[in-house]
Amino acid sequence: MAEHKGQKFELDQYIGMKVKKARLEEGLKITDVARISGISQGMVSKIENAQVSTSLETLSRLCSALGMPMSKLFNDFDRPEGGAQFTKAGEGLEVVRRGTEKGHTYQLLTYQRGGKKNFEPFLITMDDLSEVFPTFSHPGEEFIHLLSGKIRYRHGNHLYDMKPGDSLTFDAEIPHGPEELLEVPIKLLSIIHYDDKS
Repeated sequence: MAEHKGQKFELDQYIGMKVKKARLEEGLKITDVARISGISQGMVSKIENAQVSTSLETLSRLCSALGMPMSKLFNDFDRPEGGAQFTKAGEGLEVVRRGTEKGHTYQLLTYQRGGKKNFEPFLITMDDLSEVFPTFSHPGEEFIHLLSGKIRYRHGNHLYDMKPGDSLTFDAEIPHGPEELLEVPIKLLSIIHYDDKS
């Protein structure tokens, strides 16, 4: 599965971005900032475009011209890495496939790099009206949310007719699964949460 990371800015890029944003918020042109700060237009432009590393004295004059405390320039730069995992549409890890053109697909939208997994999100696609589904039973709690199509879903002895936007949360130890596909294609988001037990 392709892994996508958010952009990480170098310090010069980050400062340039913050300076430009502050200038635009103040409704100032580069010429205005240059005049107020006593820094040349070329230098202001280079700072904004991360083409130059500049001294703290210059940055201090720039911040004064923009009416911004210098501390605000750096306040988000050293924020800890979030470690978020970004999966673009269609790039989930395919874990189950039945049939060739027909059947259903399970895409795992995230994966654990190590240690114990707490939850698993799946995007389930079903497009064969005639398919018979087994029931599932596994540890944890499950949340399903129907994105498109219509489905009759079984949990224990109860049947739920689900339309787009409907959700169901249940104990996953109790047998459950699609009872009947009423309108395909069906896209179902399923999130299984595992108990926090060793």
